[in-house]
Amino acid sequence: MEGILEGLYSLPLLGLVFQLLAYLIEVVPELSPIMLGLATPIALGALCGVLNERSGVVNIGIEGTMLTGAFVGFLTGAWAAGSVQQDPSAIFGTTPALLLGVLAAVVAGMLVSVLHAWLVLTIRVDHIISGVIINVAAIGLTGYLNGLVISTMPRAGAGTFSSFHPPSALTDIPLVGWVLNMFLAQGPIGMSVIVFVVGLQILLFRSRWGLRTRATGEHPHAVETVGVDVIRLRYRNVIIGGLFAGLAGAYLTLEATSSFQNEMTSGRGFIALAAVIFGRWTPVGAFGAAMLFTASDALGVAIRLRPPDGQLAELGTIMTAIPPQIFSALPYIVTIVVLAGVVGRSIPPAAVGQHYEKEATT
Repeated sequence: MEGILEGLYSLPLLGLVFQLLAYLIEVVPELSPIMLGLATPIALGALCGVLNERSGVVNIGIEGTMLTGAFVGFLTGAWAAGSVQQDPSAIFGTTPALLLGVLAAVVAGMLVSVLHAWLVLTIRVDHIISGVIINVAAIGLTGYLNGLVISTMPRAGAGTFSSFHPPSALTDIPLVGWVLNMFLAQGPIGMSVIVFVVGLQILLFRSRWGLRTRATGEHPHAVETVGVDVIRLRYRNVIIGGLFAGLAGAYLTLEATSSFQNEMTSGRGFIALAAVIFGRWTPVGAFGAAMLFTASDALGVAIRLRPPDGQLAELGTIMTAIPPQIFSALPYIVTIVVLAGVVGRSIPPAAVGQHYEKEATT
């Protein structure tokens, strides 16, 4: 068997492909928790996008909503850490400051979504313009307040949630052990992603609320004829979507890191929109797209920590010579390539982005 592998690895050019496949098979089980961690804010932002667009509302302001949630969550947690006694729990190292920070981030995300809903549903501003306003305002305000408030508090912060360490009896199960490790070796927000994805998938396609939501995004006037208040349903779903975007922001400052940096979302909100399209406006599909988009970033982490060696030394020489910035840029490149292949094939809800007017009563 080793002779066959050596023969495959020695093939010109094609041998590098076989080496890369062998390396991925070797490191993916260890890499999977990192992949899910990188995908968590994108997946949560994508759930926000799915709820909005399935209801007929375009929301390109997910980036700004996530950034606002990250800032408000961090600032609230930092304030609470200095005001409330910190007694970390044995469960995820939870403290009152962290809980208050997450709650504040979620509320902030929902309030930003209320603004977006009011602008597009009541004031009837163009959906794209409303999203741009939210993004620009969030970047400007959080940057200004960061320099004004947080930068003057060098030791500010509430810490981070700790990750769960699953028992080896689970992670050592053949074939599925690494999958369990991927979902369990996370903090509470990262671990909750799969619950939200599966739950929303079931509700969206197996409940009356889900049927009404999907119908509102396709034929709002038909939904109105059966007594559903289209505007109210859209308001509700946009606000619920803000919950997920705010939680994504909380993940960035209260679980992934313990600091806030200007524009720290780094385009994740826009990648989340791409995940919505690639995932065909379904929660499970959007989650899979988020994992795909962040796989290359995780590969860069793996190469820095454990470069290919032994029979894969040739691949290791090439991969380690690639600047790490290239791997950081790959998620965006993959997003562009994937969208170039699916745009025109993925069909969005028919009424998405269209203003709705109630039928006149006679």
